[in-house]
Amino acid sequence: QVQLVESGGGLVQVGGSLTLSCAASGRTFSTLAMGWFRQAPGKEREFVARFRQSGNTSYAESVKGRFTISRVNAENTVYLQMNSLKPEDAAVYYCAAGTAFTNNAAAYDYWGQGTQVTISF
Repeated sequence: QVQLVESGGGLVQVGGSLTLSCAASGRTFSTLAMGWFRQAPGKEREFVARFRQSGNTSYAESVKGRFTISRVNAENTVYLQMNSLKPEDAAVYYCAAGTAFTNNAAAYDYWGQGTQVTISF
């Protein structure tokens, strides 16, 4: 079992920055592929970014160049640095963990409770 706890969400202005954190416990962190997903009201959950055990990263086109995923194995934590935030970035952001390096949310075995990101004008 893996437990994931997100933090760092909040209210930010358009163009601002926010860093989300996801603390993992219960399994050797370095063996996990980690991902960030988001879900806006009335929309399906969508892929945002992922980080492979080997260090490879991948991003959704909509956030490429603005968001950065990183992980610190010694802290069992994965981060999502979000810059130049847009209104369409507003959503509940979820951290996910699994063994497959994929954009497919269904392939992730463990999920956090989510953290809300709200964008103001």
